[in-house]
Amino acid sequence: MEEICDYLASLQQEKNSLLTEMEHFAKTHHIPIMESSSLNMMIQFLRIQQPKRILEIGTAIGYSALRMADALPNVHIVTIEREAVRCRQAHDYISRAHGAKNRITIIEGDALEVFAQVEAFGHFDAIFIDAAKGQYRRFFELYTPLLQDNGCVYTDNVLYKGLVAKENIENRRASGFVKKIKAYNQWLMDHPAFITEILPVGDGVAVSLKKA
Repeated sequence: MEEICDYLASLQQEKNSLLTEMEHFAKTHHIPIMESSSLNMMIQFLRIQQPKRILEIGTAIGYSALRMADALPNVHIVTIEREAVRCRQAHDYISRAHGAKNRITIIEGDALEVFAQVEAFGHFDAIFIDAAKGQYRRFFELYTPLLQDNGCVYTDNVLYKGLVAKENIENRRASGFVKKIKAYNQWLMDHPAFITEILPVGDGVAVSLKKA
């Protein structure tokens, strides 16, 4: 599988110097960003979908927001980050990206507490969830009322390093995360208002289509 990932990575076009710098910074400082394979897949889905407005829950340093903005020149992205230092880093990187500053809005705060600020931007065509895994369902329930019919929710890390497929996990902390993610996955699959498929790319991405 690793050889396949390396092969697919070799086919990708080189990223610009700012994105490469961000990848290096994230790796050096152990800042989680979406895996390349799953991010590339999601961006391809977004190209097909052509959203005008995206909500991202979990900015980190702004890497995925900039990748989406680079691929979708007409999109506006509203992104939420609760850590002040990450917000400052994201602002810095976004300000250095040509043409991105006016198309990406960062909201600093806990995603469960800033709904009113997000709601002021109106409805969204896509929502990307990549924040506290234990809160995935609460994020989904809180923000999907702002999702247009036929809009999509993309949730990262839903396979959690493959641990969702294991019966017994010795690490208690990991076991707790896995239980929450498995419950979230099942809840998504059973949701009457969405059609969900979980794709085994990267760390697993759930794509949930809102029914009209």
